[in-house]
Amino acid sequence: MIKIGLLLYEKRLKMLLKCGIISNMIENENTMEDLYCIGCGAKIQTEDKNALGFLPAGALKKKIAERDQMEAVQAGDEGSEASIKTEDLYCQRCFRLRHYNEIAPTSLTDADFLRLLKEIGQHDALIVNVVDIFDFNGSLIPNLHKLTGGNDLLMVANKRDVLPKSLKVGKLTAWLREQAASRSLKPKDILVTSAQNKDDVAELMEAIEYYRRGRDVYVVGVTNVGKSTLINAIIKSASGSEDVITTSRFPGTTLDKIEIPLDEDSALIDTPGIIHRGQMAHYLEPEDLKYVSPRKEIKPKTYQLNPEQTLFFGGLARFDFISGERQGMTAYFDNEINVHRTKLEGATEFYEKHKGELLAPALVGAKLVRREFKITDKSDIVFSGLGWVRVPQKAVVAAWVPEGVDVVVRKALIG
Repeated sequence: MIKIGLLLYEKRLKMLLKCGIISNMIENENTMEDLYCIGCGAKIQTEDKNALGFLPAGALKKKIAERDQMEAVQAGDEGSEASIKTEDLYCQRCFRLRHYNEIAPTSLTDADFLRLLKEIGQHDALIVNVVDIFDFNGSLIPNLHKLTGGNDLLMVANKRDVLPKSLKVGKLTAWLREQAASRSLKPKDILVTSAQNKDDVAELMEAIEYYRRGRDVYVVGVTNVGKSTLINAIIKSASGSEDVITTSRFPGTTLDKIEIPLDEDSALIDTPGIIHRGQMAHYLEPEDLKYVSPRKEIKPKTYQLNPEQTLFFGGLARFDFISGERQGMTAYFDNEINVHRTKLEGATEFYEKHKGELLAPALVGAKLVRREFKITDKSDIVFSGLGWVRVPQKAVVAAWVPEGVDVVVRKALIG
């Protein structure tokens, strides 16, 4: 039954994509049509270039003319594939982001994102919570069950491809379930995947079809966990269409709900990423976001440290080994981050002298603050959104992060 339902789902999604239904939602019962950006979900408008959904009037007029022309062609049963292109309606912000990697500021606030999330609680639906394995603690949404009305939850742990291949999926899934339970989350199931590499998409689609029971599906997560990339992988698997929804390293790419019909009565809905101010990404220049969004498998680096030694992770964070036996501390960070070891004595002065140069990249509008921890068992010291250091045995350590960024001590994920 599951596989039959999945095949019907794929055929339905493929048909709807080719008919161009995804990008338009008709709200007015008269002749006026509201058009929406297929990339971010914002309503298209031509009046205010600084507001969401702006598209120059000339560009919009040209797009509508192209669409009308292709609809006429379609009516004659010709060129059905061409209709896809006419429905690729993107606002100027998404167009620039997709083609030039330029990001424009938006007027949305944290309250706007939370309001959209709370709307989900008014519906009987399946919630697909996408989390970032690399930044699991920083990608959890506080009070998710409460915000979504206690709906059924399917947790999808994304970005498996950036973790060392030695970490087995079974062990990772057990660790995720334990961590979720510690945060009072009780998902129906936990799936581990990589949207970037399109791994396990068929299994994910099958699980969604099984757990949704004919209901709508809301895909939720904090910014930059890969929600839209995951949905693009689903769309490609079902239809062959690539990169329909705008994705990037910039936080807050999706600005409104994007609906993808599953059948006549239900839809898969991509929601805006919840902005978590405790993540490192909010303290970096746009060109430095690559350091908190690894695209390749991270290569752990082990440092044999004596007490009173310090590790700097570029100019973004600092780790102090204060006391304990000499031991190997393993750093799990993006491969491009420069790790610099020095003495604890004088480390603060060293940072002030070399940040932005030897210790690069540098923070934007933030200073490092100190958090001290007493470790009794093998643990990870997690720098939210940046990486973590595995401490194998008893030690007193300190983590320095930008003021407002979270630091978490957890059971070691690896080793």
